[in-house]
Amino acid sequence: MLGKDIREKILGIQRNEITEHIIYKKLSSIIKEVENKKVLIKISNEEKVHYDFWKTLTQKDVSPDRLKIFLFVLVNRIFGITFGIKLMEKGEGKAQKTYETLKEISPQIEYIIREEDRHEQQLISLLDEERLKYVSSIVLGLNDALVELTGALVGFSLALQNTKLVGIVGLITGIAASMSMSASEYLSTKQEDIGKSPLKASVYTGFAYIGTVIILITPYFIFKNIFISLSFVIFNAILIIFLFTFYISIAKELSFRKRFLEMAGISLGIAFINFFIGLLVRKVFGIEM
Repeated sequence: MLGKDIREKILGIQRNEITEHIIYKKLSSIIKEVENKKVLIKISNEEKVHYDFWKTLTQKDVSPDRLKIFLFVLVNRIFGITFGIKLMEKGEGKAQKTYETLKEISPQIEYIIREEDRHEQQLISLLDEERLKYVSSIVLGLNDALVELTGALVGFSLALQNTKLVGIVGLITGIAASMSMSASEYLSTKQEDIGKSPLKASVYTGFAYIGTVIILITPYFIFKNIFISLSFVIFNAILIIFLFTFYISIAKELSFRKRFLEMAGISLGIAFINFFIGLLVRKVFGIEM
């Protein structure tokens, strides 16, 4: 007879197993590679076997977490299979700690723990996603746009103090810089010969740059107050850094805190310097708008 606490733990595990069974099944229908599809179907079926085992202990059916299924499938569609699976596997680590506390109930649990470890290795082995091969190109575009344009917009804002004019100048500057960065990445990748397509590398860099430009300059076309626009530029820059750093820290298993502070420090540091440059330019040239 199971105690109340043990029963509640197992019911939670059951729900997790049936939820992941459905998630892996849905992911197998999204992924194109045949071998990877087979791995996901196999893992999905094994998660269902685990669910059935736990059910023999509780004698109760448990419904899956529909919200978790929706969110993880959506995350995989938007951010790719690598990010989605590694994010889900972080939750698996917590589940395995719970399994460890239940090992004395049945010898079958030891087998389930080993099988979950094997799942993780199988999943890691299939992760060879194109967008991760070009992550350095994306980082290049993002970093340069954040550092160059955030600083430039702060300088333009203080010097010109006209939101629409700053937005137009920022857009022209951003488009020109994105094309320059794309060309540089194309030539750099072609010279290095590192198994990446120079054209794809330049496209990833260019899109990352221009996407960042659009997010940063948009406040200048919405608000008339220059300081409100400037506040949103800083906020948007920090948000982009946060989201991208979170993505990379999960997908590449890197330190989030270190990378976030480094990127934010560089971008905001340049912006701070350009703040005073803008004030100086305005004073020296006597600009009045």
